[in-house]
Amino acid sequence: STHTAHSVETFMDQLAAAAGQDPLAFRFAHLGDDDRYKAVLELVADKSGWGESQSEGRIKGIAVHKSFGTYVAQVVDLSVAESGEYRVEKVVCAVDCGLAINPDVIRSQMEGGIAYGLSPALMSEITIKGGVVIESNFDRYQVVRMKDMPEVEVHIMSSPAPPSGVGEPGTPVIAPAVANAIFSATGKPKISLPIGRKV
Repeated sequence: STHTAHSVETFMDQLAAAAGQDPLAFRFAHLGDDDRYKAVLELVADKSGWGESQSEGRIKGIAVHKSFGTYVAQVVDLSVAESGEYRVEKVVCAVDCGLAINPDVIRSQMEGGIAYGLSPALMSEITIKGGVVIESNFDRYQVVRMKDMPEVEVHIMSSPAPPSGVGEPGTPVIAPAVANAIFSATGKPKISLPIGRKV
């Protein structure tokens, strides 16, 4: 799902741009009959202020994906410095995992999944030189630290559907949401991971 979500969701924003449409509106127009996709998108758009005017140096990106029977939509809010370096300031997440048995666990799993997914989005990479992996330990393999973590806001949908997975579904959505925010600002698709720290 991490690979599929990034490929599909970044391409959706490219298609929306080619059609001259808002990425959220474009998704609504191509959802088919699955109302649960629409519901998580509507909730995350509402809670994140999607469509509202942005202050200078701030950009938003959106993505949605279903994995393990669970629907997750996320909107990221990025701040961009004059140097072109950006920071993920906030992530708003909407999740429909069916009947919410333990909301605290669902919320913490979404938060953890977002943190885990931010690493390959921003910095984590395995490189090979002369047949040897360069990042042989965590002194070279970079992952998101507390200083890199954005504010995370999780909204759990009320659903009569059977409970579904929450361990991993928060992860696939974050990288394309970040990539789509950058694409909206620059017009340059970010289709490879890691995206890096500059727009």
